[in-house]
Amino acid sequence: MMLTAVLVLGLMACIFGVLLGYSAVRFKVEGDPLVERIDALLPQTQCGQCNYPGCKPYAQAIANNEAEINQCPPGGEATIQALADLLERDPKPLNPENGSESEKTIVIIDENDCIGCTLCIQACPVDAIVGAAKQMHTVIADECTGCNLCIPPCPVDCIYIEPVKTDLKVWQWSKPTDISVTTV
Repeated sequence: MMLTAVLVLGLMACIFGVLLGYSAVRFKVEGDPLVERIDALLPQTQCGQCNYPGCKPYAQAIANNEAEINQCPPGGEATIQALADLLERDPKPLNPENGSESEKTIVIIDENDCIGCTLCIQACPVDAIVGAAKQMHTVIADECTGCNLCIPPCPVDCIYIEPVKTDLKVWQWSKPTDISVTTV
């Protein structure tokens, strides 16, 4: 009796396994490679300043010609130029309705003033804030994208913005201000 039950369950598992395998191959949904390439160029801050809930929906809108390439303040001019090159479009200046380009920042929580309300955790789109209810919260600096979406919901104003410290991870050559060519 026990052996029959094991054999029946084993047979059912094999049948369902074959059905799932067939379904995975037959109904596979291919991602749009253009959307993936556009998304790879975006800064992944998930800040919503582009009027989309994150970088992937914005990339989808660009690919569908529903959004312009100049709506990403965190990406700034460099991202606009990269998108223009990829899509073979003319670059445009950053749309001022979406914000302005600024230096990269992260947020810091003043742990002495934090009351543990968890509103900042709920607002963070990249899960860069850790803590528990009625306990102190802190920001994982390497995960923070500087979107600043956690600041408005904080009832005690214990979250503040700080520029990212320059280290080897974020350092870039400064753009030359005067390009003059001298010939010898």
